Amino acid sequence: MSQASDYLNEGVRPREVWSWACYDFANSGYTTVVVTAIFNAYFVAVVAGNATWATFVWTAALSVSYAAIVVTAPLLGAWADAHAAKKRVLAVTTVGCIAGTAALYFAGPGNFAIAITALVISNFFFGTGENVIAAFLPELAKGSALGKVSGWGWAFGYVGGLLSLGVCFAYVVFAQGQGQTAEQYVPVTMLITAAIFALASLPTFLILKERALPQRQASGAYAQTFARFRETVRQASRYRDLARFLVCILLYQAGVQTVISIAAIYAQQAMGFGTQQTLLMLLVVNVTASIGAFAFGQFQDRIGHVRSVAFTLACWLLTTLVAWRADGPGLFWVAANLAGLCMGASQSAGRALVGYLSPEARRAEFFGLWGVSVKLSSIFGPLTYGAVSWVSGGDHRMAMLATGAFFVAGLLILAGVDPERGRRAAEAG
Repeated sequence: MSQASDYLNEGVRPREVWSWACYDFANSGYTTVVVTAIFNAYFVAVVAGNATWATFVWTAALSVSYAAIVVTAPLLGAWADAHAAKKRVLAVTTVGCIAGTAALYFAGPGNFAIAITALVISNFFFGTGENVIAAFLPELAKGSALGKVSGWGWAFGYVGGLLSLGVCFAYVVFAQGQGQTAEQYVPVTMLITAAIFALASLPTFLILKERALPQRQASGAYAQTFARFRETVRQASRYRDLARFLVCILLYQAGVQTVISIAAIYAQQAMGFGTQQTLLMLLVVNVTASIGAFAFGQFQDRIGHVRSVAFTLACWLLTTLVAWRADGPGLFWVAANLAGLCMGASQSAGRALVGYLSPEARRAEFFGLWGVSVKLSSIFGPLTYGAVSWVSGGDHRMAMLATGAFFVAGLLILAGVDPERGRRAAEAG
């Protein structure tokens, strides 16, 4: 049986890894309930009244928040590295996301200003916090075990998403039994999600250590931040495999983020699922996603990070084709669970490879660039889906087929990534 010393850096205790994974557990409820399962479909059906442009407006609002992350993530990462302040930044983003999620309680029919503002704020802080917590991974795990430990985090995260969605599902069933409408019970699920996020994130702040040391200051805090970022851009050629993989992430994550943001919308608009049926499906998908992240993390370090990512992208392509061909619940359930397995595995593998290719002194900064790639993909991926759906008069099947092209492009770019060459460049600094 493996000992902790086999996969953790010197001085790192297993309870720290658990506390780090608790953040994935905590924040997954936001993605699952707000972006994927409940509020997205609620926005289209109730807030926007099933207007033909509703899906496009939903994706556009998410895009605004992702654009803000793109602008700020590299600079925040550089600042966090320079000041050894990742936990401080994480605390601010956590409070911001929880407050924004709770504010969605006030989004009712026609309340576009409240719904969009709260969505943009909550998703901005969620995405920023996601980048920061990822930057702790290389401090905890050895290079040879980044995939394994990353898989643990993602797996535990999907358990958290499952818990949040399960509690919300139970409340929805209860509320519907009381004769309540979506206008009444969906806002309450936003408060439930915010509360679970707040409670589940506490171990992270109480146990996880900030191991980085403050680095030598430039003339001022902001001057140093901009100087470090300019230096990263100037030296980008030294990390060509990391740069190429970031482009790969930009492409394939456009597909992943599209699936995440429109899952419930597709289920209800294209498949005719009701609220309970949609939530039940997504509950099961969270189970398969957790299994996928954990199981894949056990062997991805052995087969190689690039091969791991390639395998998951091929599976993602298959998923979109199955969903496109589905004309009833049976085949769509197959596609949904394939998506769950792919989601857990691809997110874990991608995060691990970024850590493997990143120089030690700039981990938060490079994970900030990882966040930039993911968030850029989160802009044009869902927007592409929304635009195709709008232009085609609400043809969600055509929009799903277009999504598959992102995984093909990601595979083509991935073919040029040499992980060992990239690792040597990272170790050289």
